[in-house]
Amino acid sequence: MRSSSRDEEFTAFVTQARPGLLRSARLLTTGDVARAEDLVQQVLVRLYVRWPNVARADDPVRYAHRALVNGFIDDSRRVHRQREWSTDDPARSEVIAEGDEPGDPIRRQQVLTALASLPPGQRAVVVLRHWLDWSVDQTAHALGISTGAVKSQNHKALSALRDALPELSPVLTTEGTSS
Repeated sequence: MRSSSRDEEFTAFVTQARPGLLRSARLLTTGDVARAEDLVQQVLVRLYVRWPNVARADDPVRYAHRALVNGFIDDSRRVHRQREWSTDDPARSEVIAEGDEPGDPIRRQQVLTALASLPPGQRAVVVLRHWLDWSVDQTAHALGISTGAVKSQNHKALSALRDALPELSPVLTTEGTSS
């Protein structure tokens, strides 16, 4: 693959995939826009280096999401990433990604706070299963864990979210999570 052809293909891929990757990263990082941007940028750099292999994958966008989740989990294990927020202000400056609905800023902050209370693995399962609508098998493959572990992590995460967000409990059902 010639360099200019590779660059053109990768640029087209980034143009298509970046908004979705950024939305997923914002959920994984519970609204930390700077960390989400950094995470997406790191993933795109890794994908560019491996672009010939990524381009041959069955679904390069799914491959990118898997890399994003793996990068998030790796990054979350680093001690230097333990952050404290200086405020609980829901009006904290957030950049709304293209395609996101601004919605109620207080509800948004409540959901992000509840997501932040989940361990990184559970948060990754919730984002993949319920945000990206991946199957249990796809999620297990992406995270390198068994389907039983995905179901268990999902159940624990949804229970914790139901407890943290009782007003949203009807929305946080586990129906259809066994597939």
